Formats: sequence, C-alpha cells, structure tokens
Amino acid sequence: MEPTAKALSRTYSDRVYPDPWEKVLDYRRVREYAADHPTAGRVRVGRALDLPAERVRGWLDDTVPDPVRGINTAIDRGWLGQEPDSETAAALVELLAHVLAGGSISAGNYVPAVAPGERVPAAEIRDAFERVGVETRTRHADTPNRATEIVPTCDGTVLGRCLVAMGAPTGAKTSLDRLPAVVWDVPRSVRRSFARTYVRHRGLNYADKSTTRVQVERPSSFIAELRAVLDDVLDERVTTADAGVTISAAAARELGVE
Repeated sequence: MEPTAKALSRTYSDRVYPDPWEKVLDYRRVREYAADHPTAGRVRVGRALDLPAERVRGWLDDTVPDPVRGINTAIDRGWLGQEPDSETAAALVELLAHVLAGGSISAGNYVPAVAPGERVPAAEIRDAFERVGVETRTRHADTPNRATEIVPTCDGTVLGRCLVAMGAPTGAKTSLDRLPAVVWDVPRSVRRSFARTYVRHRGLNYADKSTTRVQVERPSSFIAELRAVLDDVLDERVTTADAGVTISAAAARELGVE
C-alpha cells in the first residue's frame, strides 16, 4: 500500500526530470554500473547508460538526489510498502486522520502539524507521531492568535511527503474531493479508528444533545465518502445534509465519541 518509493519520489520536483522517479532509477543504474565497473569514469559510465557525463559525475562522487535521500530515510523508518494489516500501516493511517481532520502539511517544507482540540488532547497527538517513530515538539503555545500545534522534531519533511503520497493534501484542504484510498485498503478496525479520530477532531460538541455533526468545507464527493466510511464501520444511523454528516447519539456512542 501507499506510500511506495515511487509515490514518495513524485512529491519532489526536479528541473531536469519531469518525473522524479526516473531520476531515482537513473541514479540507481549509475551506482549499480559503478559497482560492477569500479575503474570506470564518468564518461564511460555516461556513454554506457546514455546519460550526460556531468550528471553522472556528481552521482559517482556520492551526491545523492533529494528523492533518493527521502526514500532512504523512509526505508530506514519503515514507512514504505507496508502490508495493509501491519502495525506501521495502522499508525500511518491514524496519523493521516489527525492531519486531515485537525492539522495540515506545509506546502513549503512538507512538515505536518496537528492542533489539539476539545476532544483530542496534545498527548494523544504526540502518541500518534511516536507510533510512527517520530518525536515531537509543541509550537505557538505562547503565540497570540496562533493555534498550538504538535510538529515532528526530525524527519518531518519526509514523513509529510509520505502522508502526501498516501493522499493528504499540502496547504489548504478545501479542494480535497475524496478520502485517501488507503483508508479503504486497511482492515475495518483501522478504518474505524480513522473515523473515530476524524470525528473527534471535527465533530461539533452540542451542550444539549449527544448528536454529533461534522461539517467541513469540502466537495460533496468528500462528504459522501466520509459518510460511506462511517456507514461501513457503524451499525447505528448516520445521515448527510447541508454539506455535512450528522451522527446520531447512538452512532456516536458506538464510535466512542464522547
């Protein structure tokens, strides 16, 4: 399932390669050829592989392209190519829910950030990051008019790119027209946890009733898919109207939303 090395590479941009995955493949070809022909110089390697000698020279001198470095980090962290029923896949999908519902991924540096909410304390968000092996810090806690956010302290850019490869948007989320496909790839128990996290972030907490309503600025296709996920993991009643999803009191109790 996503993220894969190919999908991660395509979160990068490159002035030479329209598809950064092709750069990864060329880099690997150069390194493999050099390993098999240790005395070959850049000109010979370039001719053998039909690549410019100047491009080859840097790769022979241990210059590592950004997408390759990102893939290597993600491999070391265990984030790539996980089986849908693995613990890491469950942890990544749980973090994805926090980011989609209560956070964002910077379009500039790809670092994910999640804001605590009334139902979702900071400790729970820190735990979600720690489940994928990343430590965190708190920012903007003392900054007026800025939301307190939990952000990773290391490898945040690569983690954010992995989440984007899984289907999370960068910057504004209003154009997101459907839930990431990985939500349907994982076991139902993980999908239920995703739904619970999303609703706990986004659900309105009424003082006089137990019904919960999730209303977000998203296309109707997104609302319909969120309803489909809730219908899949709940037996009690869920309805849609006015660009939102209403979760009955019984359904909220079933989901564990207090």
